[in-house]
Amino acid sequence: MKVFADTAYFIAILNPLDQLAQSAVAARQQLGDASLATTDEVLAEFLNTICEAGPSVRVRAYEMVLKVLSSPKIRVVEQSHDSFSRGLQVYARRRDKDDSLTDCISMSTMRQLRVREILIHDHHFRQEGFTVLL
Repeated sequence: MKVFADTAYFIAILNPLDQLAQSAVAARQQLGDASLATTDEVLAEFLNTICEAGPSVRVRAYEMVLKVLSSPKIRVVEQSHDSFSRGLQVYARRRDKDDSLTDCISMSTMRQLRVREILIHDHHFRQEGFTVLL
């Protein structure tokens, strides 16, 4: 089984005071040996989101991303022109929503990988038929 990990999940794992931290830890424990998938875009969004949190948080976030990139249990789908274009198509189709381009790329990647569950707390993914685990 493979589960997609989104920005909110990584933020919650990094910051134990985050409102989703307990939910993220519990969800990961319930998933057991399930492998994770994410994208370069999600990791970039994660680092961009916490960039002003101070030097110690930046170092922890950097180290976390290095662990994600080297983990055999996490597939990181590389950013490409193709992934950007597929995400842009989702973005255009959902113009009445306020999804970020990164979310649209995640939705497209999840479909490509045939992943239905996502570690996120976002109704936009539910609207697209995915199972939200946070």
